[in-house]
Amino acid sequence: MTTSVFGKTLRALSGIASTTAIGANAVGTLVVLGLVLIVNFDVVARGVFNAPFRGAYEVVQFAMVLIVFLQLPDVVRVNRLTRSDGFLVVIGHRFPRFANMLRHVIDTISAIFMTLVAITIWPEFLEMLDTRDYFGVPGIFTAPWWPIKLTIFASATLCALLFAFKVLSPAEKPELIRAPEHEDKE
Repeated sequence: MTTSVFGKTLRALSGIASTTAIGANAVGTLVVLGLVLIVNFDVVARGVFNAPFRGAYEVVQFAMVLIVFLQLPDVVRVNRLTRSDGFLVVIGHRFPRFANMLRHVIDTISAIFMTLVAITIWPEFLEMLDTRDYFGVPGIFTAPWWPIKLTIFASATLCALLFAFKVLSPAEKPELIRAPEHEDKE
């Protein structure tokens, strides 16, 4: 009974984390779209009106950090994080238990690392929220730092949870996720 309740609770929490990761990815995609619009506006304003968008450089910097950290949890969720899985795939056929154990170790270390990132960034977020510190050039473009710090904190926390869920509820045979463009044509 206890295992059943634990399993159901774990699946429910994992589902919430997965849904949140998908939502953050969607927001990150909207930030990409916004960035495309801003860069295009800057190009047109610069070329046609000889009046570039002041602060385009700062907006691009701000957006790039948002994009990376908004989309990172979904990348972790679908096992598309850049790493060398070649070794795990090769040994997985001959030594599946060893490959699975190694995958658990990697996911555990990743969860610990992301937890440390979240713990480290939280005081910086609180400081930036309190001091109202900003980046950019006064009079041209400025933006507060705290949204970036909050996004990094939330992303690292969500990634740590996703890695922890992978360790606590491992798949018996993890399958490689293949994008449709990589499928073999028959």
